[in-house]
Amino acid sequence: MQSMTAFVIPSVHDQAIALAQVAVPGIAADELLVEVKAVGVGIHDSYFLPREPSYPYPIGIEAAGVVAQVGSSVSGYAPGDRIVFISAMQPKGGVWAQYAAVRRDSLILPIPEGMSFEQAAAVPVAGNTTLRALHTLPTIDKGGSIFVAGASGAIGTFALQLARARGWQVAASASPRNHDYLRSLGAAVTVDYHDAVWPEQVRQWRPEGVDGALAVQPQTTADTARVVKDGGTVVTISGDQVPPTRGVRIAGLDYQCDVHGELLALMDDIVAGRIELVIEKTYPFTDALSALTKVQTRRARGKVVLSLT
Repeated sequence: MQSMTAFVIPSVHDQAIALAQVAVPGIAADELLVEVKAVGVGIHDSYFLPREPSYPYPIGIEAAGVVAQVGSSVSGYAPGDRIVFISAMQPKGGVWAQYAAVRRDSLILPIPEGMSFEQAAAVPVAGNTTLRALHTLPTIDKGGSIFVAGASGAIGTFALQLARARGWQVAASASPRNHDYLRSLGAAVTVDYHDAVWPEQVRQWRPEGVDGALAVQPQTTADTARVVKDGGTVVTISGDQVPPTRGVRIAGLDYQCDVHGELLALMDDIVAGRIELVIEKTYPFTDALSALTKVQTRRARGKVVLSLT
């Protein structure tokens, strides 16, 4: 049986992530086998597991690579195709591995010419989440305004730029070291989330309140709602449970909308330079645990990526 290198959770009794040699997964008729070239690192990678994982279990959900094999009932793909994908909570394991089995009903996108594997791996989770969050907001006219709480990460930097592309004005919170950078991406106002008066600073900019807001980081939804106008909407990406006040709607992500076409357009915009893809650091695959530690601080600017090439 062919083997591969992967970062795994060894067993139900040993949850410490370790580098190991495991079998290359076999594929069913409805799956692709993908040779992984780059991995997008997420804070949830170590605990997005199926209900009954088979150990040792490779972790990770987001990657880019090359199709190695195509299941007998899968059409539209051929060996050698460059793809990026999300494959979450699958019994055969995740993507922190040299190979991954990917179901055909997963989110799979072709990588456009001119985009590297490392760039592509940084897009699907953050891009998918951001686009769904923007769809969840009410209709906002050009010239309207939003606030992004926790704007310096992968989701926040996409949200800021996509909002500006819609003609919206954006206020954003981040640590002070990221303020100049966020303004370079188009933020009209930047505030320090450690400063207790930041809601008042946003209200000075928009006294009536912003039209909507994205609360990216955990425990930011309640304060974010303070800067939204009466009857506005806060999209809580982290899933904070907060009672509504002043008619402000607290909403989760819209998982019913189809953003496939918008993700393709986002990647084209990145290649064309219309949207800046922010990658703080690309780590070699062997240093994956350092990358995960960095992401878990919630202080990465943009995305952190692993390279297997």
